[in-house]
Amino acid sequence: MAQEKRDTGQEARKTKSRRKGFLAQHSLSIAYVGVLILWIVLYSRSNPETHWGSFFGNAIADWSGVVVTVFATKYLYERGSAESRKPPLNLRGPFWEAITDHSLTLFLLATGVCWVAVYKHADPESKWGQVVGNVVSEWTQILALVILTKRLFEYHSKESEK
Repeated sequence: MAQEKRDTGQEARKTKSRRKGFLAQHSLSIAYVGVLILWIVLYSRSNPETHWGSFFGNAIADWSGVVVTVFATKYLYERGSAESRKPPLNLRGPFWEAITDHSLTLFLLATGVCWVAVYKHADPESKWGQVVGNVVSEWTQILALVILTKRLFEYHSKESEK
C-alpha cells in the first residue's frame, strides 16, 4: 500500500511540473545563462589588467563550464556516467546507438575543437584571447571529468555507488 501512495505522489509531481510555465521549468538554466551574460558585459567594459577585470575574465570561463554542464547533462547521454540522463529507448541501429551512448563526449570534443581553433587564431595576450584560453582549459577539465568518471570512482561518493 505504501508503494502505491509513493507512485501516486510521483505521478502528481509529474503532472504538476507539466503545468508549470517555461520559466519555472528552466529557471536554473536561465539563471546560469544570465550570470554568464553579466560576466561577459562586465568584462567587456573592464580593464583586464585590473583585479576586477581579471576576475570577470576568469568568471566567463568558469560560468561557461557551468552552463555547458547544465545543458549537456540535461540533453546528452554518456554510457557509464552516473550523472548522465537516461538514453532514449528507440535507437535505430548500432551506429546511432554508439553516437547516443557517447553524445556528451562527442559534443565536448566537437565544441572543444572549435574553441581550440578560435584560440589558435587569437592573440593569447589580448583581452579576449586570455578568456578563450581559459575556456579551452575549462572544456578540457569537463571532458576529462566525463571520461575519468566512467572508469574511476571515489569512495563514499554518491555517484560512485551507482
